[in-house]
Amino acid sequence: MKRLAGYIPNPRFTDLFPETSGNTVNGLGETEVRRASPFFWHPADKHDFGALQHEVIAYHRNSPEICEVFNPKAPRGPKPVERAKTRVEKPAADWAQEIKNFVLGDEGDLVGITAMDPMYTYEGYEIAHPWIIMIGVTMDYGELSKAPPSFEDPSAGVEVGRQYNRAARVCRRLANFILEQGWDAKAWPGPYASALNMIPAAIAAGLGELGKHGSMINRIHGSAFRLSAVTTDMPLIADKPDDIGVDDFCANCRICSEACPPQAIFDEKQMVRGVKKWYVDFDKCIPYFGETLACGICIARCPWSRPGTGPRLADKLARRRARKADEQNR
Repeated sequence: MKRLAGYIPNPRFTDLFPETSGNTVNGLGETEVRRASPFFWHPADKHDFGALQHEVIAYHRNSPEICEVFNPKAPRGPKPVERAKTRVEKPAADWAQEIKNFVLGDEGDLVGITAMDPMYTYEGYEIAHPWIIMIGVTMDYGELSKAPPSFEDPSAGVEVGRQYNRAARVCRRLANFILEQGWDAKAWPGPYASALNMIPAAIAAGLGELGKHGSMINRIHGSAFRLSAVTTDMPLIADKPDDIGVDDFCANCRICSEACPPQAIFDEKQMVRGVKKWYVDFDKCIPYFGETLACGICIARCPWSRPGTGPRLADKLARRRARKADEQNR
C-alpha cells in the first residue's frame, strides 16, 4: 500500500486529544531511564487519553464482526482455579521444560521465560512474582495481509481479535496448570493493558527484537504474532534474548515507514525514557488506527512477516555479520 497523499486525520478522534502529547507521556526525548507510564488500553482513568480511547472503542463497535471477537463472551479460556495446598517440587530446569511443553502442546506457538524486572511493569503497578512466561500465537498472514481493516472488510481486525483470544486461552490454562501444582500464578491476556509491559519482557525472554514499526519481530513469524503472559513464583530458568539482526535490517529498510499513511514511523531510533530505540509517533498513529479498525499496515507489510521469509532473512543477516567479523579480525 502506498502512503496516502495529504492524509487528514478524522476530527472525531483528534478533537479528543488532551493538551499533553501522547509522545510526551511515552517519554519521547527523555534522557533518564524510567518505567513506562500507563497509557492507551489501560483503564481510562489511568491516563489523559481516556476520552479518545472510549471513542476509538465505540467506533470499532460499529462493526458486528469486530464486536464478535472483541467480546467478554468470546472464547478466552477458563477462570482461575484454587491453588493446590501441596506444592509439587521439581528442579527449575525441569519445570521450565514442562512449561514450554505445555504451551506448545496447547495453542501456543512461541514461549520464553525471563526473570522479573521492575522495568517490565508500568508506573504505579507492582508484580510480586519473580518469573514471567511469555507466550506468542501466530496470525494468519492471508488475513493479516488484508490490512487495514474497514467496515466493508474487517478481516485483518477480526484476525487480531481471534489471536488475542487464543493467546488468552493459552495463558489462562497455563496459569491454572501452575496453580494445580501448588505454585502461585497469574494470567496476563491482551489486548487491554494493566501492570505488565509485555514487549520488553518478551524481548528478554527471546521471542524477538523490536522493529522500526514499534512491534516485535520474531525470526520465524516476523511481526505476525500476538502476546500473552503468565507470572509465577514457580522456580524456572531464564532464556536469553535472540539477536537476529533486526536493528541492522530496519536501519536500511523503509517499507513500513513508506506504507504508513499518517507517516508515524521514524526512520531513525529515538531517545525514549533514557534508551535509544525504534519509536512510532503516537499522535500521528492513533487517529488512523481508530478510523481503520486497528490498522496493522506496518506489521502486514513488514518483510519478516511473509511466511517462510524470516528464517531466510535471519540466516542472511547472520552470514553478513560473520563476514564482517572475519574481516575485522584479519
